[in-house]
Amino acid sequence: MALTGRLALLAALGALVVGLLLPSWAGLLAVQGVLAAGVLVDLTLAAGVRNLELERSGDTSVRLGGTATVHLLVSNPGRRRLRGVLRDAWPPSAGAVPQRSALDVPPGERRRLTVALTPTRRGDRHAARVTVRALGPLGLAGRQGAHTVPWTVRALPPFTSRRHLPSRLARLRELDGRAAVLVRGQGTEFDSLREYVLGDDVRSIDWRATARAADVMVRTWRPERDRHVLVVLDTGRTSAGRVGAETSNDGPKLDTAMDAALLLAALATRAGDRVDLLAYDRAVRASVRGAGPTELLPALVHAMAPLEPELVETDVRGMVSAVLARAPRQSLIVLFTGLDAGPVEEGLLPGLPSLVRSHRVVVAAVADPRVAAMAAGRADSGAVYDAAAAERALAERRHTARLLDRRGVTVVDAPPAQLAPAVADTYLALKAAGRL
Repeated sequence: MALTGRLALLAALGALVVGLLLPSWAGLLAVQGVLAAGVLVDLTLAAGVRNLELERSGDTSVRLGGTATVHLLVSNPGRRRLRGVLRDAWPPSAGAVPQRSALDVPPGERRRLTVALTPTRRGDRHAARVTVRALGPLGLAGRQGAHTVPWTVRALPPFTSRRHLPSRLARLRELDGRAAVLVRGQGTEFDSLREYVLGDDVRSIDWRATARAADVMVRTWRPERDRHVLVVLDTGRTSAGRVGAETSNDGPKLDTAMDAALLLAALATRAGDRVDLLAYDRAVRASVRGAGPTELLPALVHAMAPLEPELVETDVRGMVSAVLARAPRQSLIVLFTGLDAGPVEEGLLPGLPSLVRSHRVVVAAVADPRVAAMAAGRADSGAVYDAAAAERALAERRHTARLLDRRGVTVVDAPPAQLAPAVADTYLALKAAGRL
């Protein structure tokens, strides 16, 4: 049973009547009797809500920042007209509009209600209960019941770094044929012969072809295709930090790493390379293996969408084992993790030898722009102390990067807005140098 505000208003008016006109027990009982009779009439004539049939349809996924549409079909199998209110409950982060809808369903008919969802957070958003309140003809009371109608809408990563893709693809086209490299590397294959011009590397001269020709001939090479790129997301404690966050709505480091991984995957796929994904902390949280060029990005965004940082230290030994199991031959390993001195020196550095021995390793980390801003502050004595602390933090970060570089690891350390293009540029540079 559900009571309405109309009943409360009539009860207040009845109290005034009793207090001013019938100040006695008889007047009180008369008013209460009228109200009780009205409630009883509404409960008797209101349509039943237990036997309603509810069914959902609509979108199951939406890119973060977009809007998904979910339909709720309400069927009334009873003999009475259903008039009332329906509340379709979703988590607050789903951004459901409207949350309440007026309902009027004649007996034996159906009505479709539409809810627009604009999620504010990445991940799965599950529908909660649907509550239906059927009111009686007087509008004083009604029947109320809840139904479970499951539905899930997955908010996918927004891929904001997509805007950098056209410029990187243009550079890739130059690299992949229009401007062939002259010196052979591990990741290059023979392309063609051409005449020597001033400035060419003498190591590229083909002496046999020169002996048969009238001019000095040089060999050109092009980057190999069908190389293997394994993107590794560290979902441990260090990925939970909010870099440069001014509000609680800003995403953690993990979200920035995901965006950079999507740009790298899109670029590597266009270059003809194969891309896999591994998300790990103390267990495998997500994995994408063997996806084709057309299926790769959808597979990646769906695998990344439900990921959340785990507040535990990453098991680097387990991560290395998982990487080696997925990359049995020479590959490019791009590890998105932190550059904090403790976790790197105690966890990552001991596990690197088995990786760099047979793979090209890139470590990508998100730098906090607030630290750089603090290092430049000199406004007062407090700002000077803050600047000293920031400079020390930056020095420790540079020292950690040098330790990784000495072990043959390429380090990319950039603020959130620049990480994705910086990783893409590193990939292109490795391609151009024949190191991939």
